[in-house]
Parts: sequence; C-alpha cells; structure tokens
Amino acid sequence: MKHLLAAAVLGLVLGTGAVAQDQATDTRGQIEAALGMVPSMFDVFPETGLAGAWGEFSALQLSKDTALDNKTKELMGLAVASQIPCSYCIYFHTAAARAHGATDEEIAEAVAMAAIVRHWSTVLNGMQVDQARFRSEVDTLMSAAAEASASASAKSN
Repeated sequence: MKHLLAAAVLGLVLGTGAVAQDQATDTRGQIEAALGMVPSMFDVFPETGLAGAWGEFSALQLSKDTALDNKTKELMGLAVASQIPCSYCIYFHTAAARAHGATDEEIAEAVAMAAIVRHWSTVLNGMQVDQARFRSEVDTLMSAAAEASASASAKSN
C-alpha cells in the first residue's frame, strides 16, 4: 500500500512538473512574440511561476489599458528602483521612461521625489511622530489647498 501511495505521489509530482514545463514553454513563446526575445529576467525565473510573472508584467507594466499611463508607471518604477536600490531596475525604468516620452527633467523629478519621500519618512519614523496627529495635519493642509484652489478658480471666472 505504501508503495502504491508513493508511486501515486511521484506520478503527481512528475506530472505537475511536465505541466509546468509545457506552460513555461508556452509562456516563453508569448514573451518572445511580445518582446522579440526572452529577456534574462524571465529566462532565470522558476518555470512554475513564469506564467504568473509574465501575466503580471504584461497586464500591468506593458498594458496601455491601465489607470496610469506607461510613462508614469515607468517613472514610478524608477523612483522605487532608486530607493531599493537596484541598478538593473534603474537602467530598465530609465530607458523605458524615455521610450514613453519622459524628459530628463521628469526623470530627475521622479528620482528627487523618491529621495524626498525617503527623507521625510526617515524623519517621521525616526522621531516617532504621532500618526493620528500627522494624518489630521495632512487632512487640514489638503482641505486648505482645495479651498484655495476653489477660491482662485472662482476669481478667474
């Protein structure tokens, strides 16, 4: 009985591996069709997760049918990559941002915004600023900004 159970488990494992391999082959074909090659980041990814990794990448990062335009997404990627830091990601997201029309000034702003967020996060966390007070201050500032904007808009009309 133990031998039968072991054989069944082994068959499931081997069968699952074959399915993952077939799925990975299909996914590599999709990647090559979309990009003209299979970049090393996908080539080194485990076969069992390749379809999911490609699905996420193609549906969110490459797609134009998302809430954010591709230039904004790549500038965000650059900002995060600058903070991680990841030289691979910085190179990629800078090139991708430029391909989507980002200027040198926009690239510099994205990196500077990442630095500013890190700076103030360090101050707020390091000084253990009361989070409820901070949120209240932000809400007050945003309300004042909205009122000032509405007032300026009314004066211009």
